[in-house]
Amino acid sequence: MNAYRVLIVEDHPFQHEYLLNLFKEVGGFEVHAVWDGSAALQCLTTHHYDLLLSDLMMPGMDGVQLIQRLAGVTRPPVLALMSVASRRMLVGAGLAARSMGLDVAGLISKPVQAPAVLRLREHLDNNSQDIGNHPLSERSQPPAHSLESVMAALHQGQIQAWFQPKKSLCDGRIVGAEALARWQHPDYGVLMPGNFMGIIEGSGLEEELLWLTLRHTLQAQQQWRLQGYEMPVSINLPTHLLDQHDLADRLHAYVVARDARPQQIVFELLETSTTRQFGDYYAGACRLRMKGFGLAQDDFGQGLSSYFNLVSTPFSELKIDRSLVHGCADSEHLATVLQSIIELCSKLGLNVVAEGVETQAELVLLRRMGCAQVQGFLISPAVAVGRFAAMLVEDGPPPALI
Repeated sequence: MNAYRVLIVEDHPFQHEYLLNLFKEVGGFEVHAVWDGSAALQCLTTHHYDLLLSDLMMPGMDGVQLIQRLAGVTRPPVLALMSVASRRMLVGAGLAARSMGLDVAGLISKPVQAPAVLRLREHLDNNSQDIGNHPLSERSQPPAHSLESVMAALHQGQIQAWFQPKKSLCDGRIVGAEALARWQHPDYGVLMPGNFMGIIEGSGLEEELLWLTLRHTLQAQQQWRLQGYEMPVSINLPTHLLDQHDLADRLHAYVVARDARPQQIVFELLETSTTRQFGDYYAGACRLRMKGFGLAQDDFGQGLSSYFNLVSTPFSELKIDRSLVHGCADSEHLATVLQSIIELCSKLGLNVVAEGVETQAELVLLRRMGCAQVQGFLISPAVAVGRFAAMLVEDGPPPALI
């Protein structure tokens, strides 16, 4: 198996040498190291790396400045951050990176230990599985796509709904899924949303993608139902679409006309947009719930989500953002925040799903806190409908009807 290409940015001579030896001992990496952010950016102009591991506290260009520059790089590598600074500092830098669209694999307190490096390798492995190839450095990279090519992909069935399982922390069974868009490109294989969602959002194609995802979801649920599994599915719904006063009616009519149940669909309201009138947000949310659909606050803990929004909107579910989950087993502050959110949701009668679970330690902590469900690479990446059906069979027979 070919090694992942890693670029380490570390200005301390001892740490510099220590990290080179550590990655070599763990294995599975081809490692290069530079002394500062400027040198790292220069390397990225001439070579592709799967992972960039950077210190935060450096003279000259510090780690946060490197993050800001990295966000403008074509095909940026997966990012991991390390520091002797406080955990809050690492978390803040990680949030900055994620908000700029970077994939953050780890926030590591120094000294870096072998288990942390193994988790980085697992993250890269999971990414490789999600795009269908390994290693990342050997995959031919797709060019920038045009509006015409994305529209053709929508109309020709190349963009499809794949399904990421949600597992119960009570019994470990698959209890639902989230529908996520994947482009099965004839030349480049399975492409992630980062390759096409910008065009869809910028060209007003979100509603077309919503109906496509709903159609694929109902077809998948019918297939699973024939196997004996009733499986609720969450679908992303751009919030500005609630400006359409008849949206809830049209969604309900579409589902019922196909002999499906609105109660088996949960719409996750996205924060990438909002309604023109705040009243339309509340009206649309209420009408979706009145029609029988589930409603989830997506990415709670990131962006504009707030406790007021949580208690004033008729949600049935809350999705805890991965920024609060990642590293929670090593951070007392994150654990305290998670515990308070889970306890509040319990009192409000909301189902709680933690997103982005990547380590066994995070899973154990969330179970101890009383979180109901989890999804993330530790469980499974999003998979095609047939593979999800096979996972249901592997998970065990459907529950007996009472």
